[in-house]
Amino acid sequence: MKKIKNKITILIAIFMLSNSVIAQVYKADIIATGLTCSMCSNAIKKQLKTIESVDSIATDLNTNTFSVFFKKDQAIVPSILKEKVENAGFFVGSMQLDLDVSYLTSNSTQFINMNTSDLKNKKTVTIQILDKGYVTYKTYKKLEKQFAKVSSYLKQNETDFHFKIINYEK
Repeated sequence: MKKIKNKITILIAIFMLSNSVIAQVYKADIIATGLTCSMCSNAIKKQLKTIESVDSIATDLNTNTFSVFFKKDQAIVPSILKEKVENAGFFVGSMQLDLDVSYLTSNSTQFINMNTSDLKNKKTVTIQILDKGYVTYKTYKKLEKQFAKVSSYLKQNETDFHFKIINYEK
């Protein structure tokens, strides 16, 4: 009887794990700075394509925006995207992520909501990363003054991501 209970417990655990959904980032919109030509754009696109979880990339040369779409059930950390843009020789001027709300609490990365919008009852959100290196220097200086009392913002820890909600879906 004990062996049967153990087998049933194992089967239930396997079933639950197989049906679990990985919280994920669906899309990242990155505005890069410092680009002067289409070759610059190609260098960034080539670097972003080296990320295993990337499905496709759309580029808008007028705004220097790279819309990076991710494969289903893949997790991504914003610092990887930033690193790839910098490896191409450029900088991130803005980064917005479309993601499951559960992603904000489901991994070792610390996401800190900097606006008063509540995440309860929301399924997916678009957030903008507000940390140094994810916004222009001028924007960061303004944000640094605005969030002077938020100690985690001033520490500039690479595993903490401060964000504001841009849009959400219930």
